[in-house]
Amino acid sequence: MALAAPAIDRIPVFVRFLACGGVAALANWGSRFLWSLILPFSLAVVAAYGVGMVVAFYLFRAFVFDSARPIGGQARDFCLVNLFGMAATVGVAWLLVEVLFPAVGMTFHAEAIGHAIAIATPVATSWVGHRIITFR
Repeated sequence: MALAAPAIDRIPVFVRFLACGGVAALANWGSRFLWSLILPFSLAVVAAYGVGMVVAFYLFRAFVFDSARPIGGQARDFCLVNLFGMAATVGVAWLLVEVLFPAVGMTFHAEAIGHAIAIATPVATSWVGHRIITFR
């Protein structure tokens, strides 16, 4: 069950999803800069996605989705749904930073911009997956 106060129930679920997902996306994006100090870009994107997943799971569970399922099942299904999002994010980030941006001569903060664009890629699939699988 969601842990939020009843007042939050007046905010539409999709708006709460976007707000909580935005906080998780910022954790993902921001942590990638730290991961990039010790990992190559693609691996840093994967590690940062993991940080974002932890933040998203807590926030979605607390403020977005109301589910009586055991936390273990929710966590397992959350990870499975996010495998698709992670693949899309890593793939888009790599494509932008390694192929498309160099092809057009873009060098200004290419990794930061490419990663930010890539993070937005799985929003729709995450919404559907978490709504019908993770927190059903």
